[in-house]
Amino acid sequence: MQIIPSSMLPERDEGALRSFLEGCREAAREKGHFQIASISLAVRHIAPLAVLESIYEPEELHFYIERASDEEALAGAEAVVEARFNGPDRFEQVKAFSDEILENTIAVGDLSEPFTGPHFFTAFAFDDCVAEGSAFPAATVFLPRWQVSRSKGKYGAVANLRIDPDTDVDLLVARVWGAYSKFGAFDYTSEEGALQAQPEPKVVSRTELAPDHYAQAVEAALAEIRSGAYEKIVLARGVELKADKAWQPLNALNRLRERFSGCFTFSYGGGQAGSFMGATPERLLQIRDGHLLTEAIAGSAPRGATAGEDAKYARGLLESVKDQHEHAYVRDSIIRRLANLGVEAKAEAAPRLLPLANVQHLRTPIKAEVGETVHLLDMLSDMHPTPAVGGTPREAAVPRIKDLERIDRGLYAGVVGWFNHLNEGEMVVSIRSALIEGDSARLYAGAGIVEGSDPDKEMRETEMKLHALLDVLVGE
Repeated sequence: MQIIPSSMLPERDEGALRSFLEGCREAAREKGHFQIASISLAVRHIAPLAVLESIYEPEELHFYIERASDEEALAGAEAVVEARFNGPDRFEQVKAFSDEILENTIAVGDLSEPFTGPHFFTAFAFDDCVAEGSAFPAATVFLPRWQVSRSKGKYGAVANLRIDPDTDVDLLVARVWGAYSKFGAFDYTSEEGALQAQPEPKVVSRTELAPDHYAQAVEAALAEIRSGAYEKIVLARGVELKADKAWQPLNALNRLRERFSGCFTFSYGGGQAGSFMGATPERLLQIRDGHLLTEAIAGSAPRGATAGEDAKYARGLLESVKDQHEHAYVRDSIIRRLANLGVEAKAEAAPRLLPLANVQHLRTPIKAEVGETVHLLDMLSDMHPTPAVGGTPREAAVPRIKDLERIDRGLYAGVVGWFNHLNEGEMVVSIRSALIEGDSARLYAGAGIVEGSDPDKEMRETEMKLHALLDVLVGE
């Protein structure tokens, strides 16, 4: 990627913008390949979700991720370039696609600020290959035309523009200048009024995607575990809700981010698919400044209605042999797979409690130092799926999931996130999620099955997780 120092464009006016874009057009003519002009600016206060609401178009690709407790949010919309892949080499194909785009990208602006420069937004299905007609392919990646961010009191806006040899530069100047004028002094009044005026959809039916099957699937998995076929497998349920009118995905997303501030709230969608959204507690990996952070999350218990009841559930979780056993599978698998890539990771000696609004988990942070030689997508390819959503051994457990569950997972238990030109990124495991298409919403939730699991208890656990999403969708 070519970076134009800001000192070469000291005046931040329309004339400087035109000069920069004309230079990009000349590069497109010389190289015989379109160029991406990436322009980053620090701006005063901006709310990424509010901006996304203002420019949201159902047919356009969009991305949103936030964890309120981290004081970070990132949104992007409208694909300036995009690609979709199927097959076991999908991670490599996404990497090759992004490499080609970055080789033809010219960036300028406040590139030292958080979330500046070109960012690629990705969604990977649980499986390498998906059935024809699925809402999303096995891999989707796009570079947004507009991107806005908030990071610990700092705010930024990025425009990515495709510049062809015959691009009308004057038209682009007017478009970009108008957008930055809007982002620099965003007016939230009209958006808030519009949202308040829209009544929420009402659920008119609920259908299990694999009726009366989940308990049988758990029993079958336990028999296979006892026979030595594998040690752990994660089985999910899905339900389809029909509403009296189309759902409003970004309204539900806003409620998710408010209710589950300790989770990653995310939304990915548009194009020919609906919106896939959720609130996941599980980070698959984060890379910032050469530091890798991941975590093992496995083992669950309810939250209590009182402090005493909550503490009772927490102690039970910490002392549960079954849950500790399940958690160790996930932790050890992550460390082993990073070691295969030459990354020496260190985990804390004992899991902590991760209390969320409706459930609590066992969590172990895992850290490592990584260089530029191992790309984030290489790690992703090796780490997905972890035993937290697949099973262990992976080679034996994961192929059994589809037959046992009898549902199409799609993006559920896949990976959603972003990466940039610095080999930085944030990838989360897309659990506690729903696919929204018009008046239909498909909700997913799963539980880890190991020796000692009880079908009735696993059914209750998945129902508890499903209700967290259901309550948000209907505005309760």
